[in-house]
Amino acid sequence: MAGSLLSRRQFTALGAGLSVGLLKPPDARAVGGDDPKMALVTPAADPLIHLNYNESPYGPSPRVMAAMARTPLSAARYADDNEPELVAELARLHRVSAEGIVLGCGSTEILKIAAEAFLGSGKHVIAALPTFESIFDFAGITRARALTVPLTADHRHDLERMARVCAGRSGIVYICNPNNPTGTIVTRTELERFIARVPRSMMVVIDEAYHDFVEDPRYASSDALIASAPNVVVVRTFSKIHGLAGMRLGYSLSSPAIAAALQRHRLPTNINAAVLDAGLASLRDPAYLEAQRKRFNDTKRWLCEQLERDGRRYIPSETNFVMTDTGSDVGPLVDAFKARGMLVGRRFPSMSTWQRVSIGTPEQIATFVDLLRELSPARQKASAA
Repeated sequence: MAGSLLSRRQFTALGAGLSVGLLKPPDARAVGGDDPKMALVTPAADPLIHLNYNESPYGPSPRVMAAMARTPLSAARYADDNEPELVAELARLHRVSAEGIVLGCGSTEILKIAAEAFLGSGKHVIAALPTFESIFDFAGITRARALTVPLTADHRHDLERMARVCAGRSGIVYICNPNNPTGTIVTRTELERFIARVPRSMMVVIDEAYHDFVEDPRYASSDALIASAPNVVVVRTFSKIHGLAGMRLGYSLSSPAIAAALQRHRLPTNINAAVLDAGLASLRDPAYLEAQRKRFNDTKRWLCEQLERDGRRYIPSETNFVMTDTGSDVGPLVDAFKARGMLVGRRFPSMSTWQRVSIGTPEQIATFVDLLRELSPARQKASAA
């Protein structure tokens, strides 16, 4: 392993001219060619480096920026007519019926309307602990009962135990795949077996927010399971690899009957015109998305090599973030990072010594490694010169 390590200088050079992060504004020509209309817009100055919400430091593709720049020309019109085109593009991508697609103001709204549609007093939401917590918040509003199942020793969903908890119940079982905050996956085979055991009275909501970063060949999207499992709802977002977290666009894939139930709880015209244009342009720029996938995963590999070099425990991740065990409560460490100009993931009560960091630009991640070594020194392995 030591022989494969890049030096810090070599590593940060990988991001030169590509990042729209906070440490170094990009050369517009490097990301948008010589045409200034295709150059990315650098975010407003921010004194902090954001590695806490699993966002993209690169932003959306130049094609997306150009599409949004044209939107003001239609700002006076409702966006109803734009929705079918985006829905049709998503249907082609996932090879599902357009009638089974529901758009949301981010994937979080999809979880909200799923809770409204399928939960209520006397029903249950069953999920891993820890996982993405919004489903619990929305379940509480409906007065449903939340049942949590701890992760396995290797930080994965305990599907065997979750299946037993589901038996005889109604409501929602929520699976974040890959899981946030651990970055672990449920394999396609494991998921198929689990769905076969879950009562049809339980809606299986599979959150694939981090789908695009997965490299493990045992993983597959659950969109192909919809035809044979009418109680499956797959949730996706444009917030991560598409770089559109601030624009708020998500969607669900399900049978037309389930989609109709969700639509009854959806605010009409809940997606604005600029977001619809942005989503469509991003879907039509697969080369940019693939380049982003490689960029994130290459940076993640370098980070994990550094953690190994320092002798730190970390959870192998299939997402754009990594969790590492600091050996003590991370609350003070989070505060210390912020005092030094960097935001990192918050403290998770069930994993209080584990620090989550989002994958930023190579330069940002190199800075994170330096700060981690300063603020939370680890036992050093043999030097990799």
